Amino acid sequence: MDSAADIIFNIIGTSGVILILVAYFMIQSDRLHKHGFAYSFMNLIGSVLIFISLLHTWNLPSVIIEVFWFIISVYGLIRWFKLKKNNNNSGGNNNE
Repeated sequence: MDSAADIIFNIIGTSGVILILVAYFMIQSDRLHKHGFAYSFMNLIGSVLIFISLLHTWNLPSVIIEVFWFIISVYGLIRWFKLKKNNNNSGGNNNE
């Protein structure tokens, strides 16, 4: 029987997986823009949640992919903020 901690960490990790899958589906169904804030943010939060679950049940290959998923998501968010700043400075409007 799973302990309460096992159940909690599984819920956290599964929530992260669901968030990443929803983001991916939304990209494929043209409901999110691949360079938009929401897509990178959903991936960032999803990777953090999965990483938290991996602290309970360590799996090195999964940790490696989640660390890179996090880094790439941060890159996407930084890029979004830079594009938004440039659009605001040039009089454009970027509401993604």
